[in-house]
Amino acid sequence: MKSIEELIRQAIEAGKFDDLPGKGQPLKLDENPFEDPEWRMAYQVLRSGGFTLPWLEIRSEILKDLDAAHQALVRTYAWFGAYRPGAQPRFAQAEWERAVKAFQEKIAALNQRILSYNLSVPNDRFQLPLIRADQELERITHPPFPTERGE
Repeated sequence: MKSIEELIRQAIEAGKFDDLPGKGQPLKLDENPFEDPEWRMAYQVLRSGGFTLPWLEIRSEILKDLDAAHQALVRTYAWFGAYRPGAQPRFAQAEWERAVKAFQEKIAALNQRILSYNLSVPNDRFQLPLIRADQELERITHPPFPTERGE
């Protein structure tokens, strides 16, 4: 008994796939084979209008807000770090502490949104992990440095 791969190879060699309709044309991957056929036109209208699934929009907003919070803290840390270590004026220290507190509050709010988002996704592989403010703060204040060998 011949394997499927062998039968396909023989058919290709015999030219049985040469005159198929759409040969040489790009595949049409804009249709979702899993969507309900009764809703296909509605989904197509929404996609062509630039809309997407609500949970995808929420994910995008969460990631955008996380990036904005991260960048704000990075800017403040760069400003704070411009002073000689250990010689930062009191106002600089107070501003850094205010920025850290604001960052922690934003992360707490984002984590609440992430918990809600994780309940709305159709599959757990689309879920987002909760953000640990202390780890993010550590990454900002102590970035990894490359070794001398460039690793």
